[in-house]
Amino acid sequence: MAARDDQAALASLARAPAPVRSRLWDGLTRRLDQHAPTVFIMPAVLVVLAMSIFPLLVSLYLSLSRFRFVKGGFELKFIGLLNYRKLLLGSEQFHFLGTFGELSAAGWAVLGIAAFGLIALLVRYARGEGYTPAGLLWRAGASAGVFLLVLLIVLTNSGNGHPGSLVVTLFYVGIGVLAQYCIGLGLALLCAQNLPGRKFFRVVFFLPMMITPVGIAYTFRMLSDTTKGPFTPIWQYFGWTETSWLVDPWGARLAVMIGDAWQWIPFMFVVLLVAIESQPQDQREAALVDGASRWQVFRYVTWPAILPVTVTVVLIRMIEAFKIIDLPNVLTNGGPGIASESMTLHAYVAWRALDLGGSTAVAYLLLFVVVFVCLSMLALTRPAESEARP
Repeated sequence: MAARDDQAALASLARAPAPVRSRLWDGLTRRLDQHAPTVFIMPAVLVVLAMSIFPLLVSLYLSLSRFRFVKGGFELKFIGLLNYRKLLLGSEQFHFLGTFGELSAAGWAVLGIAAFGLIALLVRYARGEGYTPAGLLWRAGASAGVFLLVLLIVLTNSGNGHPGSLVVTLFYVGIGVLAQYCIGLGLALLCAQNLPGRKFFRVVFFLPMMITPVGIAYTFRMLSDTTKGPFTPIWQYFGWTETSWLVDPWGARLAVMIGDAWQWIPFMFVVLLVAIESQPQDQREAALVDGASRWQVFRYVTWPAILPVTVTVVLIRMIEAFKIIDLPNVLTNGGPGIASESMTLHAYVAWRALDLGGSTAVAYLLLFVVVFVCLSMLALTRPAESEARP
């Protein structure tokens, strides 16, 4: 309709007098200017939608189907939520969730600490200025979900329990990202001081991030070898040549987390260093003049200034840590057994076994877990972040 009106307007230009022709031309150009952004942006939007939304919908349908190769092609049969039921309640539960053991005294203590901390965060939010019933309800739901994840971790690590790929991934994210942040923050605080050689160490600390994950995995596979690795004389001195990190479940997970930390600490270090050096120095100097200690300066000046950056960088790192696959695949091959297998590696193993429906189901469960954990983190840390802002 708009194109037909434009053609009629152009045809009337040739027959209309000069003043009328000028008004019609101004209206036409004005109309073209209004639609120009849509015309130029729409092709890019359509390409992005075709490359992202379409595969997402196809994989969703595939996760609700059974895919198998048959003579002359393949067969795709819709089976509903059976792939998810198999992972959560069926034959693949031990692989995804793990096997549950009986709660010990230490397990009950961990659950009590987690419940106390989550309730304290809810009470703190309810007493804050930005309290709303909807916000409290959302945070209560997030706290309940976090408590269920903690319960799953405790049950699969108590007694005869064994963690599945979901719990192992939560270990990589929780313990790994926390260690990376603490070490990166410590290095950033050191390099922010006026120390000799700090520029050299800034470059050295950043180098591991330039190496590919597969290269790091092979490097740590060589370093963890107690019979032929470069640290063999040390292992021989302590009598550990007959042992291996990779045959012990926690040893294999620790090797993966050390390699992952070595790669990603530079990312934490660089971002936090920029945040520390970008904060106003007059507040820090005023606190030192008033007699504040180094710890007090960090607690009341530096920490509130870098808290928004901290939430952002930890969130980005958590999303990336949930997708870890190179290190457990090359370094431990997910072993021993499935002790060090992440969810992404779990999906890859299922895909390699031609269980495409199960593989995409694992991928979608990973998507749900990532979204829930990240939104819960934002909800539970937002009160502290808002209080830190001036």
